[in-house]
Amino acid sequence: MNLFDRMLWVIAFRSLMQHRLRTLLLGSAIAGVTALLVTLTGAFVGIKTTLLVSATTLMSGHVNVAGFYKSSPTSAAPVVTNYKKVREIIAKEVPELDYVVQRGRGWAKLVSESGSQQVGIGGIDINHEPGFRKVVQIKEGKFEDLEKPNAMLIFEAQARKLGVKVGDTMTIVAPTFRGTNNTLDVTLVAIAADIGMLSSWNTFMNDQGLRQLYQLNDETTGALQLYLKDIEQVKPVQERLRKVLAAGGFELLDPDPRPYFAKFDSVNRENWTGQKLDVTNWEDETSFVQWIVTALTVLATMVIVALVAIIGVGIMNVMWISIRERTREIGTLRAVGMQRGSVMAMFMAEGTLLGFMGTVGGGVLGVLLSVGLTQAHISLPPSWQFIFFSERLVISPTAFWVFFSVGFITAAITAISIIPSFLAARLKPITAMSHVG
Repeated sequence: MNLFDRMLWVIAFRSLMQHRLRTLLLGSAIAGVTALLVTLTGAFVGIKTTLLVSATTLMSGHVNVAGFYKSSPTSAAPVVTNYKKVREIIAKEVPELDYVVQRGRGWAKLVSESGSQQVGIGGIDINHEPGFRKVVQIKEGKFEDLEKPNAMLIFEAQARKLGVKVGDTMTIVAPTFRGTNNTLDVTLVAIAADIGMLSSWNTFMNDQGLRQLYQLNDETTGALQLYLKDIEQVKPVQERLRKVLAAGGFELLDPDPRPYFAKFDSVNRENWTGQKLDVTNWEDETSFVQWIVTALTVLATMVIVALVAIIGVGIMNVMWISIRERTREIGTLRAVGMQRGSVMAMFMAEGTLLGFMGTVGGGVLGVLLSVGLTQAHISLPPSWQFIFFSERLVISPTAFWVFFSVGFITAAITAISIIPSFLAARLKPITAMSHVG
């Protein structure tokens, strides 16, 4: 940057300081918009993170190795036989792995003395579920009791519907994978806080109890759920697993981006018997989460565009007023030799400085506001809890979105400054110097 360029920035800065009130008001508006944008993007990140963590804890891993076993061409069971061998391959071939859990899968009627409900049942070993304890909040009972035979955990809304409390006995009625009906008495050992729509049908029980219900041996499970250190590695890991499992002698289903329960009809129509594995990711198994994230992205984009448009109109009007007030100053600068390009650059520098100072202050304010709102533990309306899988508002501002907000709004304000700056540069020295008012 040469001396003349530095002088343009100095002149721009001094001009802003000379009109302190106007600079303060406009800078405050820019700061407010930036703070709002940081808070909104933080809310978007918080909601997305909550959705992803909740869904991948209760319903799916980041990557899943599941499948179907067919004892006859028309009868498919959603199980993985000889899963321990599959798990050994995973441990060897997936260095990105954080941990892996095995989950039983079932769908049954849960019956109490005063009601009944169709539920999905996950068979878990609570001692090997590090993520489960972080997401599920116990309201009554305790996690450790899920180690007991035929122990069960349900959620608050389910407990109200069934009219049960911790210690009560319920009965599970389910068709086994061999086509016969079976029943099992279970003890309610824990009631957890609701997690939106996920807790409307999901329940969990001791894994050995689920095996007893469906008459499965210890070598069979519903699915192996893989949790990676970096969720961005889902696609490469999924593709690699398909190759190594095929090389290990396992037959695989063709790729199908649908949840396992949507595949029964197509699998039953296929003329084969035995075991076929199915390698899916969290987006396949919980596609509704991706729909919510997409809708939020569209909404957030519309809000950002509207905010920038509003502040842009305001800045353009203020700069036009500034040019009118400084017409004689512009004429003097042109008379002493400042070229049109330099006049235009000076006014654009003012817009850039104003935008940068306002957005930096707004970025800091947005982070503080986000932290404050999160710490306030603000409860969400029931309808929002149902969609966002959270009882309270969680705002997670990230460095990327803070810098994006500062850079984007500063760039937008600089671009908006072009038109009034161009108009200022077009003024003729004689006309400008003779201007009155």
